[in-house]
Amino acid sequence: MPETLRHPPARYNRPPCLLDVAIRPRKPAITVHKSMSTPSTPSGPTGGASGSTPRPPSTSTSQLLRTTQVIVVGSVMLSFISFWKTAAVVLCDLASTAYYIGGIAESAIGKAAPWFILSVMVFSYTVRSVYIESCSMFVRGGVYRVVREAMGGFMGKLAVSALLFDYILTGPISSVTAGQYIVSLGFEILERLQVHVDPAMIEHFKSYGSMAFAVLVTLYFYRQNVVGIHESADKAFKIMIATSVMAVLMIVWCGITFALNPEKARLPGLEIDLNPKVVIEDVGGQPVVKMDAQTGKPVPRVNPVTGQQFDPLGFLPHILPPDSVAYLRQHQSWFGFAGLFAILVAFGHSILAMSGEETLAQVYREVESPKLPNFRKAALVVFVYSLALTSLISFFAVMLIPDAARVGKYSDNLIGGLAMNVAGPDIAKLLLNGFVVVVGSLILSGAVNTAIIGSNGVLNRVAEDGVVPVWLQKPHPKYGTSYRILRVILALKLFTILVSRGDVLVLGEAYAFGVVWSFVFMSLAMVILRFRQPNLNREYRVPLNLKLGSVEIPFGLIFVFLVLFMAAVVNLFTKEVATVAGLIFTFSFLAIFTLTERLQGKPHTGGKSQHLEQFNVQSSEEVNAESLGLRKPYTKLVAIRSPYNLFMLEKALAETDPETTSVVVMTAKVLPTGDVSVSTDLDQYDQALMTAVVDRAEKAGKRVKPLIVPTNNAMHAVLRLAHELKAQEVILGASNKYPADVQMETIQLYWMNLQSGESSPLTVRLLSKDRDLYLDIDGGNRIPKISERQAKSVAELRAAGVGYDRVLLVDDGSRAGSDLFHGVLTLLDPQVALAVAHIPASSDVSTALLEKDVERARALDREVSVQVCRAEQELIELAAETGIDVIIAPRAVATESLFKDAPCTVFMAVPPEIPDEVAKD
Repeated sequence: MPETLRHPPARYNRPPCLLDVAIRPRKPAITVHKSMSTPSTPSGPTGGASGSTPRPPSTSTSQLLRTTQVIVVGSVMLSFISFWKTAAVVLCDLASTAYYIGGIAESAIGKAAPWFILSVMVFSYTVRSVYIESCSMFVRGGVYRVVREAMGGFMGKLAVSALLFDYILTGPISSVTAGQYIVSLGFEILERLQVHVDPAMIEHFKSYGSMAFAVLVTLYFYRQNVVGIHESADKAFKIMIATSVMAVLMIVWCGITFALNPEKARLPGLEIDLNPKVVIEDVGGQPVVKMDAQTGKPVPRVNPVTGQQFDPLGFLPHILPPDSVAYLRQHQSWFGFAGLFAILVAFGHSILAMSGEETLAQVYREVESPKLPNFRKAALVVFVYSLALTSLISFFAVMLIPDAARVGKYSDNLIGGLAMNVAGPDIAKLLLNGFVVVVGSLILSGAVNTAIIGSNGVLNRVAEDGVVPVWLQKPHPKYGTSYRILRVILALKLFTILVSRGDVLVLGEAYAFGVVWSFVFMSLAMVILRFRQPNLNREYRVPLNLKLGSVEIPFGLIFVFLVLFMAAVVNLFTKEVATVAGLIFTFSFLAIFTLTERLQGKPHTGGKSQHLEQFNVQSSEEVNAESLGLRKPYTKLVAIRSPYNLFMLEKALAETDPETTSVVVMTAKVLPTGDVSVSTDLDQYDQALMTAVVDRAEKAGKRVKPLIVPTNNAMHAVLRLAHELKAQEVILGASNKYPADVQMETIQLYWMNLQSGESSPLTVRLLSKDRDLYLDIDGGNRIPKISERQAKSVAELRAAGVGYDRVLLVDDGSRAGSDLFHGVLTLLDPQVALAVAHIPASSDVSTALLEKDVERARALDREVSVQVCRAEQELIELAAETGIDVIIAPRAVATESLFKDAPCTVFMAVPPEIPDEVAKD
C-alpha cells in the first residue's frame, strides 16, 4: 500500500437507516449487523457525480485531472427573504391603498364607502386563503400558473393579460397619488401663509407635478429591481416601519380628537348613493351643489377620459329603460333585488382596497425556509395590518373631515385632509401633515416597487412557458436579474403615467378591472383543481370542505369564487373606463402572447412545457470558500448528475440549517481523455440540471451555490473540490452499479491521497430513497442538522424528521411475541404509530393472543393496525410501502436476509436465556 494511504481505517456507520440493534426485554445487549464485502481493487464508482468510472488512485495524481477552471453558475433568483420582509413587500401595495381608496370609493357610492371598504378588507382574508393554497401546490404560482394548470394555455394567457393590467396600473396610481400628496402639502402651507394661488394653477400644477414625481419614482425602483430583490425588500421593510409609526400616531391623534369632540364620533350611514355625480363647492364650510349659471342645472362632474358625467351605474343607463335605471338608483331595502344590486355595485367600487394579494404569490418563491409556515405568517401580518390601517383611515376621514372639503380639495389627499382636521394648533397639524406626506410618499413609492416585482414575476412565468421570447429572461451580467423584462415593464408604466395626466380617480376607476378579474380566474381555477386533482399534495386547504363519499366539495372556495364573479360582472357594466381600457389592454396582450408563442414555434398543445432557467456563467481559476462567498461556519458539498434524481439534494436541503451552513451543489462534467479545454457555454442538459437545482432550492427556501466542474475523473473532482472548500460533509447519490462498500472504499482512498498523509476529518454520505450510509474519515466531521438546533421537545424533534414515527412489530403468535408486544407498547411514545405484521412460526399457530393484545391496546386508546404476512419478502415490501422507520422482530424472524434487504432499521429482540439448572427444575 502506498505510504500516503497509511491512515487509520475509516469508520463505516449506518445511522438511523441501517443500524441493526438487538433488544432484550431485561438486560439489553446491542449487536451491530454489517454486511461489508472486502473490495478488490476499487473501480471508483461515482454515485452522485456524473461521469465515467475513475481510475484507482496512486501516488501520482497526474492522471486525475480537474481542469484549472470551474464554472460558477448564477441564477436570476437564488436569494430568500424573511416573512417580515415578505409582508413588507406585499403591504407596500396592499396597505398603500389607504391613501386613495377612501376618496375613490366615496366619489362613486357616497358616505357609505367606509363600510364597504371594511367588508372588502374582511373578505380579503378568504382571498388570502386561496393564494396560500395555490402556493402550497406551486412554488412558482400565481394566476398564470394556476389557471393554465386548471383550464389550459389560452385561459392562462387571458388571465395573465388581465392581471398585467392590474400591475401596470398599480405603479402609476400609487406614484401619482404620492405626487398629489406632496403638491397638496405645498399649497396647504401657502394657504396658511395667506398666499393666494389661482385654483386653475393649483390643478395644473397638481397634474404635472404628480406626473413628474411618478416618473422619477418609477425610474428609481426600476433601478433597484435591476440590482436585485434583496435591495428592494430591504427598502420595503424600512418603508413599512415608517408607515407603522405614522399609522399609530394618526390613529391615536384621531382618538384624542374624538375624546375632545364627542359629537364627531358618529359612524357614517349605510345609504348607497348611485346617482350621477355633480360638482360640490365649499361655501362657508358647507357642501353646496354648483349650479350652471345659464341652465340653472347642477354642473356635472365629468370624466376626463370619456368626457361624460361620472355615473356609478356606468353603461346601464344607456342599456336599460329609464324606469329600470330609476328603480336601481332608488333602492328602498337591501333585501330586494335593487338593494342586493346596490351592495354588489358598492362592493365592486371598493374592491381595489385588496389589490396586492397576487403579489403574495409572486414573492412566494423568495420566502426563506420554512417556506409555507413563513408564508402564512406573512399573509396574516398583511391581513391584520391592511384591515386596521385601510378601514380605520376611511372611517376617520368621513367622520372628521367636513363633507365639502372631503369631496373637494382632499378627494385625492384623504389622509392629508385627516391630518389637517384633528384637534390641535395649526402648526402641529402642518407637521403631522408633513409626516403623513413623507411616509405616504415612501409607501406609495414602495407600491411602485411591489408592482414592478409582481409584473416581473408574472412575465417570467409566461416566458418560462415559451409564450414570449426567451431572450427576455436573459439575466443581467452583473446582478443576475431579468433586466430586459424590467425594461418592458418600465416602458408600460411610464406610458400609463403620461396618458393619465396625473388623474387619480381615472386611474382608480380603471385599476379595479385587473384586480377583480385576476381574483375570479384564480378562485375558479382552484375550484377546478380541487375536482380535477383531488389527490394532489396540498399542505394547506381553504376551509369549509364537505366530504361526500369519495368526493370533497370545497364550499369555501366556491363561495369565494361566486362573490368575486358577481362583483366582476357588475363592475363590467358599471365601470366604463375600467371595462373599455381593461378589455383593450387584456386582449391586446393576449394577441401579443399568442403571436409570439406561434412565432417561436411553440403553440400551446395543452401539455406541460419544460422550463429552462436562464443563467449567468463565469469561469474561475481559483475555487475556495472566500471566492465563492461561503462565510458560514459549515460547508456542505452535494454532488449531482441527473435532473431526474435529486433526492440527495432534497434531503440535504431539508436537513440544512441556513443560518450555519452553506450548500454547494456541483456536477462533474467529464471531458474526453487528454482534453483540458473548457467552454463556459451550458448545453441543454447542463441547463436542465441547473434548472432542477434552482427549483429544489426555491421549494426549500434555502440558498445554494451551483458549480460545474470539468474533469476527466468525477469522483476525484468531487473530493478535490471538498478539500479546496474545506467542506465538512460531502453528499453523493448511491450508485446503481457498484455496492456501497466498494463506493465508500474508493472515496476513502481518494481522500487520503488528496491529504498527502495529513489527517483531515470528512463525513461522506451516500443517499438514496431506501439507503442512508455514512463514511466518517478520521472521525468524521458531521454538520448539525436544522432539527437539532430548533427542536425544543421530543415531539418537535420527531416532526422535524429525526427519530422514528412509524414502527412495525413482527409477531409470530407465540407467548414470547405477546410479551414483546406489551413491552413495545409501553416503550413507545403514544405519538409513534405502531403496526403489527403477523408471520406465524408454523401453520398451526393461532392469532388469538395477538387479537387479544390488539384489543387491549385499543382499550388504552392506542390504535394498532395488523397485517398478515406469509413470507419475509411480504414483510419487507410492507415496510417499504408504508414508510416504516424501524422494524422490531423476534430472533426467530430476524434473519440475515431481513437485515440485508429491509428498507429501514431492524431491531432484533432477544429474550434472556434460561439457565440450565432453572430449565431442569
